[in-house]
Amino acid sequence: MANSLHTLPNPSRLGFRYQFPGADSASDTAFGSISFPSRLPAPSLKSVQYTKKVKPVMAGHVSGNVSVDISLSPRVNSVKPSKTVAITDQATALVQAGVPVIRLAAGEPDFDTPAPIVEAGINAIRDGYTRYTPNAGTLEVRQAICHKLKEENGISYTPDQILVSNGAKQSILQAVVAVCSPGDEVIIPAPFWVSYPEMARLADATPVILPTSIEANFLLDPKLLEAKITEKSRLLILCSPSNPTGSVYPKELLEKIAEIVAKHPRLLVLSDEIYEHIIYAPATHTSFASLPGMWERTLTVNGFSKAFAMTGWRLGYIAGPKHFVSACGKIQSQSTSGASSISQKAAVAALGMGYAGGEAVATMVKAFRERRDYLVKSFGELAGVKISEPQGAFYLFLDFSSYYGAEAVGFGVINNSESLCRYLLEKGQVALVPGDAFGDDTCIRISYAESLSILQDAVERIKKALEAVRPAVPV
Repeated sequence: MANSLHTLPNPSRLGFRYQFPGADSASDTAFGSISFPSRLPAPSLKSVQYTKKVKPVMAGHVSGNVSVDISLSPRVNSVKPSKTVAITDQATALVQAGVPVIRLAAGEPDFDTPAPIVEAGINAIRDGYTRYTPNAGTLEVRQAICHKLKEENGISYTPDQILVSNGAKQSILQAVVAVCSPGDEVIIPAPFWVSYPEMARLADATPVILPTSIEANFLLDPKLLEAKITEKSRLLILCSPSNPTGSVYPKELLEKIAEIVAKHPRLLVLSDEIYEHIIYAPATHTSFASLPGMWERTLTVNGFSKAFAMTGWRLGYIAGPKHFVSACGKIQSQSTSGASSISQKAAVAALGMGYAGGEAVATMVKAFRERRDYLVKSFGELAGVKISEPQGAFYLFLDFSSYYGAEAVGFGVINNSESLCRYLLEKGQVALVPGDAFGDDTCIRISYAESLSILQDAVERIKKALEAVRPAVPV
């Protein structure tokens, strides 16, 4: 792909228009004024009562004098769509229409699934291993997970304390729903993975967002945590290495957080460790459940998507005290039931590749580190951009707030992370995710789960697009 800025075709000539969820006018669908999905307002009691008094809204389906009520659950209306999914889908549509967009929005490794894992999946199919498995997962894969957690994380579990699900995302949702009651509070440090607050809302719980700063490498301040805990606090969600920042919590900081958690018997911790193997020395990973007194308080979530490049295999798991894991299993039994039998065989092979995934994973991590180093150096050359160097995962969360208020030629004023990402998509044809999706509007997220050559092209496009923009704040 040439390192040049391409002109974006008129969307109307492509035969379709773009509309993110939440767009409510014709202007929202035109490419030049695309708006990213905004939070749908939670319905008030007044609005709910009003809806009941009026004639149901027509959906275009009428049978005689009977109309169809197309109203949705207030729980659904309280949840906003995922911006990462929306942007990824839109970028894919542009590529399919012939627009050379570089997609750096999704968190999906560009590597193929390692051969031993693939072969295990193929063999499972050939051997006829294609039937339902137990709801919690096969004993074989749960035993393999127990061994992994003991050897790599220093946490001891038995197979009945493991639940295998269709991806770590399902594991997290089930955990939140299982332990939270209406009115409970879920404490979430920001920047956060986009789904955490929405999962809390789906459980009728209230997300309590605790801000962090780029100067502190986006790590939670224990003093802020202690000040925000109330009698309603039920769950603290930690993600290390972090999506979207790549920050890694050092053991000393986790110990301070654990001391605070220990003072509040009702407070549990959900530790999202899906990126644990994608970590850059000298940083090291510490499982929260391994800290003194935290095993009983912690639900550990992990999976195979990121480190093993198994996103499409859809397999994750949760480990914790049997009481909580069994509750998650009850939810799963009435929703999806057990995960794919083929994927579980592949997972056993993945866990058999050696400590931390062995050489195959180490090779991928080495490539991710090279890409990180290139991006940090390249964006460090841009005036006004602040960087917290990632210690893990494959994301760069860049502070572009010094550009807010500046006017871009042929586009207009860049007011926030959303308009900056719209500008870079329109003028640079690079798809990124605005930081407000992660709870920090000063930044944008770049996924470097792409080849170095593609990232080099993306940097050139971004720099060229920004030539027409100068930081509004002196630097």
